[in-house]
Order: sequence, then structure tokens, then C-alpha cells
Amino acid sequence: MAFNNQSWQHKLSNHFQLGGIETAVLDNGPGRGTRIAWINTGTGLRYKVVIDRAMDIADAFYHQHSLAWLSHGGITAPTRGANKGLDWLQTFGGGLITTCGLMHVGGPETDEYGERGLHGPISNTPAEIVSIIQPDPVAGQMGMSITGIMLQTSVLGAKLMLKRTISGTLGKAEIRVHDEVMNRGNITAPHMLLYHFNFGWPLVDEGADICWKGNWIPREGNPDHIFNADHNYKKCLAPLDSHAGGGEEAAIIDPVADTGGWCTCGVHNAALQLAFSLRFKKAQLPVLTNWQHWGKGEYVMGLEPGTHPPTGQAKARREGTLLFMEPGERRGYELQINLLHTNEDIKSFLTDLL
Repeated sequence: MAFNNQSWQHKLSNHFQLGGIETAVLDNGPGRGTRIAWINTGTGLRYKVVIDRAMDIADAFYHQHSLAWLSHGGITAPTRGANKGLDWLQTFGGGLITTCGLMHVGGPETDEYGERGLHGPISNTPAEIVSIIQPDPVAGQMGMSITGIMLQTSVLGAKLMLKRTISGTLGKAEIRVHDEVMNRGNITAPHMLLYHFNFGWPLVDEGADICWKGNWIPREGNPDHIFNADHNYKKCLAPLDSHAGGGEEAAIIDPVADTGGWCTCGVHNAALQLAFSLRFKKAQLPVLTNWQHWGKGEYVMGLEPGTHPPTGQAKARREGTLLFMEPGERRGYELQINLLHTNEDIKSFLTDLL
């Protein structure tokens, strides 16, 4: 690659000729007024960070291939009150990453501790950007990053802060996400977190491999048409009439970690000679959910590392697995995304998941 031998030396006037971070504001449609940042790694991997939606990642491309599923509604402006019932679905743009939490992941519920909407309000929370670091190839600085903070707080109640840094390196087809959740209040706060990765066509297509390794159980309420011993649930299906509307299935997985404590999952599409590798630390995110929704015109497969399965705060509390953060406590989370296109890299990726 030209980046390695620095063939661009003395030929650049502006680092954007290679790549970098460009911020903008959407000016039309339901996302009007929403801040975004396009990040170009200079490798064919480029993606859109939605600053006003918890710095989640919406569109993502590798060369001409789209990686993410985008919902019919796409990006909408944040709706801070969308935290009741199924309100979340009305603002769910899909995208490569949608963050769920910070105190509840799962369906809507009400108990003596309050009312909680589907997947919590964090994805409807704008970020305060505190840092943008651009690459400077001429000075030998190939790294770039954007950092922001989001608050999920209530007066006289719990106060959690999410600090997110999304970073990369010019010349590398990778995305690094480093999150830190902090309890900035004076009372103990419940904590749940889930990263809702949403893969779409053409990365996800008939026959593409869904890659993960670990023991699993079907999510409660599944029809179990996909996740059963007689079906290859690790192959993407053609669109299904049975998945119209709310048709879907999911498996709750105990992912296998390597000797360094990292779990790997992802998607392999042999027809594109492309693999998407997602890595996370088992100690931080011990549960992986595989969501499959093969609806016509709503064709999506999800891989969702989390502190818990998306079964709700109430169940986690009953089972004694709910996390609690004391005032001043911090918890860190790391995600590593790589796009693989060489036979050697793809073979290594698949071997690790056999």
C-alpha cells in the first residue's frame, strides 16, 4: 500500500487527500439539524458518526460495498423523551452501531423501580464533542480520533456519563471504539450496556457466513424455526415471508474468548471476498446476541455484544446479574473492528471461529 512506502511524500497539500474527519450538519428530512462526522480511513473504509445520536455509527462502506443496514426512517434528530414502550423503534435508524443502555437493555417494562422503554434512551442523546484529532501525515501522525460525552441523568436520581472515543489510523481498514461509563451522581446506579451492530446487504446476503463461537440458547419467545439443531443458523437466508412485521429470532451466546480475553465474531461474504471482524473483551462484554430478521425490504442481521442479554433490567435484577455502579465508579469497554479482504486474513479469521 502507498501509505507504507510513503509515496505521497512531498505530494500532499492537505491531509484530506488521504483521509480524515469531516464534520457537518444534515439539512433536510427527519435528520435536519443533526450533527454528523464522516471518517475516511483512506483504505476504502469510510463511515458516518452521528454526533447527536450518542456518536453511533450509521452508514459504513468498504469500497463500493455497504456494510450496515439502514432502516426506512434513517437518521432522525434525537428525541429525548422517546423512552416509553416501543418509542425506540420510531427513532431506530439501524446503522452499523446503535448503543443501548445505559441502565436498561431489552423490551419495555415497569416495576417498583420505574418505567423503562425499549433499550433505554442513550441512543437519543446528543454528544458534547471535546476533542477532534486530525491525522497529519507530513508530520508522521497517521492516527485520528473524535471524542465526546453523553449524559443520562435525572435530577434527584441516577447520573451516568458515557465518554466515547472513536479512533483509527490512516492506511488501516479498522475502527476502534473506546467507551467509559462513569457514575457522576451521589447514589448507586444500575448499569446495562449493549452494542447493537446491524449488518445489511450486500455484506449480508444469501449464503454469507454468520461467524461466532460459543454455547447458546434461543431467546425466550422464539418460534425456533432458525435456531434449532436441524438448521444452519450460521448462514444468511433469503428474505422470509414469516419475518414480515415483527418476525424475528435471536440466540443468546456465551462467546469463547482467546488467551488474551478477546472474543471474535463477524460476517464473511465469500462472493465479495470480504470479512467483517468484530472483537470485544469477554471480561467487559460477556454476552453476545445474534438477531436475525430476514424481512422483505427489512433485511438485517445483528450481532450484539453486551453486559447482559437484551432481556431487561427487571429480569437481571431478579437473577442477581444486574450491574450497579457506585458514585465515582468507572467501567471501560473496547471494540475493535477490522475489514479483511486478503485470502490469508480471511482464512485466519474463519479458523479462529471453527
